[in-house]
Amino acid sequence: MSTIRMVGAALLAVWMTACSNVPVAQRDQQRQQAYNAAAGAPIRSFRFMTRIWSWEPLSDSQLVVYTVPNTAYLLDVWTCPNLPWTQAIGLTSTLRSVSVNFDKVLTGRNYVPCTITKIRPINLAQLKIEQAAQREVDVQARDNGNGVAAPANGTSGNQ
Repeated sequence: MSTIRMVGAALLAVWMTACSNVPVAQRDQQRQQAYNAAAGAPIRSFRFMTRIWSWEPLSDSQLVVYTVPNTAYLLDVWTCPNLPWTQAIGLTSTLRSVSVNFDKVLTGRNYVPCTITKIRPINLAQLKIEQAAQREVDVQARDNGNGVAAPANGTSGNQ
């Protein structure tokens, strides 16, 4: 019985993924563009207390690290093949400071550490604006087949 449920859940997940309006690669690219647009000028290092609050891989050579809920950094690393798939990361630091070309992103025991090549602080207010702009939809009236355009709000003319 549990095998049938697992197969059913897997089929449902595949079906829902196939029905997505925006392909995954395009969504990932838009997310990466939004973070890059909101990132400031490169800095040499940032303070890192004891743990990472949150993180998100953007590609195999870029990730976002939140040190606290309202402070984030865009890190560029040398190609790091495990980065998009790893479940957890670590950062090396010296005296609680993470530095360019010295510190690394750790993606697992069996993988080579990924050297940080660039650090840029992220303006989170700008990031929200960039993400909102990507979600904007251009609403246009649709021709319903009889030569009369249907109302843009989705209601039919027969009420």
